[in-house]
Amino acid sequence: MILSASSLWFLTSSFAAVCVGVLLYWKRRQERAVADFSKQLKALSDADLPAGRLGIEDQSTPLAQLGGAINQLLDDLDRRGTRLKDREELFQRLVETVHDAVLVHRENIVFANARFLDMLGMSASEVIGRPLAHFAAPEYVDLVASNLRRRLAGEAAPERYEIELVGKHGEVTRVELSSTVIESAGEPALLLTALEMLASLQQESAPARPRAMVTLDAMGESVITVDADGRIDYINHAAEALLGQTSDQVVGKTFPDVASLVDETDRRSLGDPVRKALATGGRVTMGKRAVLVPVNGSLERSVEISVTPLKSNGTDFTLGLVLVMHDTSEMRGLTRQMSYQASHDALTGLVNRREFERRLREAMDAAQTGDVAHALCYLDLDRFKVVNDTCGHTAGDNMLREVATIIKDAVRDSDTAGRIGGDEFALLLVGCPLEKARQIADDVVRAVSDYRFVWKDKIFNIGVSIGLVEIGRGEGSIEDIMNSADSACYVAKKQGGVHVHVYSAREEASARHSGEIHWLQKLQGALRDNRFELYYQPIVPASANVERGPALEVFVRLEAESGQPSAPPGEFIRAAERYRLMPHVDRWVVQAVLSALGRGGMRLPPGRSVAINISGQTLGDADFLEFVVDCFDHTGANPGDICFEVTESAVVANLDYVRRFIAVLHGMGCEFALDDFGSGLSSFATLKTLPMDYLKIDGSFIANLAVDTVNQAMVGAMIELSRSLHFRIVAEQVEDQLSLDKVKQMGIDFVQGFIIARPQPLSITPGSLQINPL
Repeated sequence: MILSASSLWFLTSSFAAVCVGVLLYWKRRQERAVADFSKQLKALSDADLPAGRLGIEDQSTPLAQLGGAINQLLDDLDRRGTRLKDREELFQRLVETVHDAVLVHRENIVFANARFLDMLGMSASEVIGRPLAHFAAPEYVDLVASNLRRRLAGEAAPERYEIELVGKHGEVTRVELSSTVIESAGEPALLLTALEMLASLQQESAPARPRAMVTLDAMGESVITVDADGRIDYINHAAEALLGQTSDQVVGKTFPDVASLVDETDRRSLGDPVRKALATGGRVTMGKRAVLVPVNGSLERSVEISVTPLKSNGTDFTLGLVLVMHDTSEMRGLTRQMSYQASHDALTGLVNRREFERRLREAMDAAQTGDVAHALCYLDLDRFKVVNDTCGHTAGDNMLREVATIIKDAVRDSDTAGRIGGDEFALLLVGCPLEKARQIADDVVRAVSDYRFVWKDKIFNIGVSIGLVEIGRGEGSIEDIMNSADSACYVAKKQGGVHVHVYSAREEASARHSGEIHWLQKLQGALRDNRFELYYQPIVPASANVERGPALEVFVRLEAESGQPSAPPGEFIRAAERYRLMPHVDRWVVQAVLSALGRGGMRLPPGRSVAINISGQTLGDADFLEFVVDCFDHTGANPGDICFEVTESAVVANLDYVRRFIAVLHGMGCEFALDDFGSGLSSFATLKTLPMDYLKIDGSFIANLAVDTVNQAMVGAMIELSRSLHFRIVAEQVEDQLSLDKVKQMGIDFVQGFIIARPQPLSITPGSLQINPL
């Protein structure tokens, strides 16, 4: 095995002495020869040059042959008479003939031979004048600086140790560093040799891994480094797990050889981030929708990637790149889930009204700029109320889920099916001619008509009425086209056997006019003759330690005419809203309740209140606040006995009026509840600034709460949010014992629903309502 050793160069004499070091081969066999040669060089430096020849007794060794060459050089120096200059040339020529890296170090490097410069890939001007520690790998900087300092100070320190040097282009060379203290012009210096370690020696000695690599392997982020040619030279353990490939499988390959990046929405290739960074010389980031696809078929993951160039010190030269990949699969999954929940109906899984109207708006915009026509279908279930009234909301909800599946299966994959109301659905048929849309609507009617809903020992058959509108150029607003589809659906329902009706402005106007004039006359007569009646449903505390809160919610019903069944509340409420009569209906309810409380016709348990719903139309009535205040004055009712319920949508639509309405009445002692909470969470940034007392969680989130983990997560989030704002919580539409047990377990304050009691007529007679906790 060929090794090298250090030789000494001494820089002395009255002119600026030079220390000369010669690296010789066959270290173990020639140690004595090296020692002799060092002594003779010392003698040479101490003597006058004319007599300073090397005297080596054994002329048969390679050392003697080198010594002869030196003597010849000394003779040349004597003849030229330029001793100092030629002596420096001698030093240079001797040092450059050796194979190993040699340098002289004081506080900084004062000399480095060509081999050392080649090892770093630098010029002399880039090395001379800088400390050796500057070129050491980061984990060895302190070791090198400390050793050099202690050796120069004469303190005990290792003469030989291994380090890693980092070259100009980032290449790492492991060397064995040997040092010898010399003296020059009365000042100590170090003569250093750096013996490059061969790969075989590294494997045999198995040195400990550098601390930096150990640190990178311990990181949770995936780190990959590539060289200036774009080939991978290192990956940490996290990157191996993300790619499903080991370091041995990927080192030396390019990034496209290992994995590709695609857009999560359309699977479009996002290209090679390494090549982009090398081409631009700057940082490249990819995120939001990037999916990492390993070439070996490992699991695809959503990722965010940043690629950062490594620059040479003080230059724009790119040594390589560092890729950092962050696995965002879980985060994006949660984001997608939240986005889905915000745009889809929690009960049926169809898109909700807000998302449906957004897609409808896009289709209408496309129709204005192109020749493609679309179609809108408005669906209203027939005989749904029979199921709800006979078997309860749980049965009704199950039936709605099954019907939603039937509707979804009956349309094309490119179509949008949405639930826009209680038992109302809508279809957006994109790029669908009117004839094809009519065929699809007929298919939906047949599928729903053939469906039978079974609940316990009962079987129900239902139907559906559909209004169809073509969407083309020149259409009005979303409200206009939705009203047109609603009008066509109204006609289809009135025609009985014909379940699909295509919109015609003249026909719809005539039919709706004749049908709704009847409702208008009934409502006006009921307001004039006081033919409304109140129903109530108890609201009970979920635990015995709740002392204050609403005791019941009141509902308004239209009295049945002689020999006629009671009017469905949904129908007369819709008609009242259409003819802007809801402010009059709400006034009747407020007047009736406050009058009963004022004269003692209705007595509440201590600390409990009556919940009264206020419609959006009424909240937008600037005179309604004054009416309520006058009612309190005239009836003598206690404002603390009233809790007004308002919906999120009504608040957002009439925010200015609502702020004043709530502020004044809240100041008088009334309480307020936010009804149907969860159906419009985007508005909560505004609603949280209002002085609310209660949140009523929308019934769709309570349905199947005991087994629906998504609903449990949503309700849990609402509870946590409410607690942070000091709101108390009411769960409505609690229909079964399992749901009741779950809401109590989750910490709900009040419960309302069929499991407690169904709505029943409110008798306005003296007496006290007994509302006991669960």
